[in-house]
Amino acid sequence: MSKVFSALAVSVDGDITGRDPGAGRGLGDGGTLFVVSHPPAPEISDRQNLVTTGIEDAIAAARETAGDKDVAFMGGGVVTEALKAGLVDEVVLHQVPVLLGEGRPFFWALPEQVRLRLVEAVPAPGVTHLHYEIQR
Repeated sequence: MSKVFSALAVSVDGDITGRDPGAGRGLGDGGTLFVVSHPPAPEISDRQNLVTTGIEDAIAAARETAGDKDVAFMGGGVVTEALKAGLVDEVVLHQVPVLLGEGRPFFWALPEQVRLRLVEAVPAPGVTHLHYEIQR
C-alpha cells in the first residue's frame, strides 16, 4: 500500500457513496459507509447505512460517525453533489492510467464557482495521487 493510501486509511472514518451494489468493498476492518440513494440500494450490509434524504444528511451522519477524522467520498456523483452544496474542502484523486474504451467522466457537470488548486501530485507505481484544495 502506498504512503498516500496508508495516510488516508488512518485519517478517514466515514465514507459516502452513491447507490452501488459493490460499495464498501475496500472498507477493511473499520469504517462506516453511507449510501446515498432514493430507491432502495441492493445488498446493504450491517456496515452500510442507507440515506434517502440527500447528500447534506449523508455528510452530517458521516461527520458524526467520523468524529475528529475526515469523511471521504467514493464516486463522482456524490462528490459532484457535495461540491454543489459547498461541503467539500479538498479533493484527493487516485489516477490510474487504464484505457476503458469510451469511458465516462468521473465528475458530473461541476458548478462554475468550484475551482481546484493543485496542492500535491505524488507519482507511485501504477497510480498518481492528486491532492487539490477547493477555492471559493
